Amino acid sequence: MAVSLSACGSSWTEPSNDAADKASARQKQDLKIGLLLPEKETARYEKFDHPHIEKEVESLTGGKGRVLYANAEQHAKRQERQVDQMIRDRVDVLILDAVDSRSIAGSVRKAKDAGIPVIAYDRLAEGPVEGYVSFDSDQVGHVQGMALLKALGTKASKNSRIVMMNGSVTDPNAALYKDGALAELKEQVTVAKSYDTKDWKPENARANMADAIRALGAQNIAGVYSANDGMAGGVISALKAAGVTTLPPVTGQDAELAAVQRIVAGDQYMTVYKPYPEEASTAAQMAVLLAQQRDIEFNALTKDRVDSPTTPNVPSLLVQVVPMTRSSIKSTVIKDGIYRTGDICTAAYAAACARIGLK
Repeated sequence: MAVSLSACGSSWTEPSNDAADKASARQKQDLKIGLLLPEKETARYEKFDHPHIEKEVESLTGGKGRVLYANAEQHAKRQERQVDQMIRDRVDVLILDAVDSRSIAGSVRKAKDAGIPVIAYDRLAEGPVEGYVSFDSDQVGHVQGMALLKALGTKASKNSRIVMMNGSVTDPNAALYKDGALAELKEQVTVAKSYDTKDWKPENARANMADAIRALGAQNIAGVYSANDGMAGGVISALKAAGVTTLPPVTGQDAELAAVQRIVAGDQYMTVYKPYPEEASTAAQMAVLLAQQRDIEFNALTKDRVDSPTTPNVPSLLVQVVPMTRSSIKSTVIKDGIYRTGDICTAAYAAACARIGLK
């Protein structure tokens, strides 16, 4: 017996501090998750992303976790200060949607040095991010380009002049949208004017479109590629101000309520519906898994790999997107509970809704 007990005892070792720390982290529920969003011009951030991430973190932590939130309102330096504040607040993980993906790299490094993992959200921030969740941005551009060609139909030819209203150069997704769209459009139509729209602002898109109308003549514009819905609103406003009554097809992205209503009315041809609940839920899951050091589950969730200019093979999850036109409003934003029919079919749009059977 003495020999047997001795043998068993000799094979046992006390758990390492690292193992003990991981076990303790896995049990921790009172987490602080930092959330930094870039702007308020795009309605989705305040309406969908922020509240959904808060709700998901609360659910994943049994009501004990909380989200510390700030919005940079398109100011890159302000967002850098917000990262500093999150470090001082000692958040467990930071979810970051960068205003300027390049300039934020130093702040990402500061967070990592402070022991705070950073998850890049929606836009791939440079620097040592630990994970990334977004939509497949190249696919978004392809979907928009294909939809514009479908809208043009037999009018699609090298004689068809297209205006491209691209997003902000500070957003890496904008280049991917543009490249994806051009892959569909470049051999089929002529891109007569192309603009990189500062800060994604609708008023800047309107000014750019007014410039295109002066240069080309409104009657010579066959269609407009707009990278998102806010800018599509600016584009359409400029066309109407120029006296255009039969609008060319205009694309968009984000399925904003105003854009859905423009689609119902026939002013905007399409938008790209991106299931925000899935993206936001994934970001919350990634944050909680990282904070609790549940590495195996985190790796199982992040099956994609994406390279940034500074960091290769970032564990990622890319959510798929779908085009939304009049015919698919019910099967997208209404089915997923983004909007109710009553939200879309207000008094001003009731007749248009009735014409397309949206009741």
